[in-house]
Amino acid sequence: MIVTLEDLATAIASRVDIDIESAMKDANFVMDLFGFEDRIIDNILEPEDRQLFYILEEEGMLITEREETTIYDGRSWRTHYWFLNKETILKYKEEGKRKREERKKKQNVKYFGCQQSVHEAGESRPKARRFCPAP
Repeated sequence: MIVTLEDLATAIASRVDIDIESAMKDANFVMDLFGFEDRIIDNILEPEDRQLFYILEEEGMLITEREETTIYDGRSWRTHYWFLNKETILKYKEEGKRKREERKKKQNVKYFGCQQSVHEAGESRPKARRFCPAP
C-alpha cells in the first residue's frame, strides 16, 4: 500500500481542518522524514517537530510503538518509533475528497437556483449578480 504526498496532505486537511497549502507543507515535512520507510525512530525529531506528530497520532494517521531491549550491563533500553497508519490516511483522503465534492455541489446548486430565479422573473439583464454569489 502506497501513500503519496497528496494523499497525506488531503487527509491532514480533512481531519485537522486546515487549508490544503498548510496541509501540503506538513505532509511534505512528514514524508521527508519517513522517506521510503514505514517507520522512523523518535530520536530524529526536534521537540517542536514532535508536536505535529502528536496531532497526527491523535487523528490516527501515525502510530507509536516502543521496543525494549536489555543492554550488556543489564539495564533496559527503550527505543520509540513512529509508524505511518496507511489505511487510515487513505480513508481520510477519501473523506476529504467527498467533502470537497459536496461543497462544490452545494455551491453549484445555489448558483443554479439563483439563475433559475432570475430567469423566472423574466429578467435577461445582468441583475443576476444582485441575486447570485460569484461562482
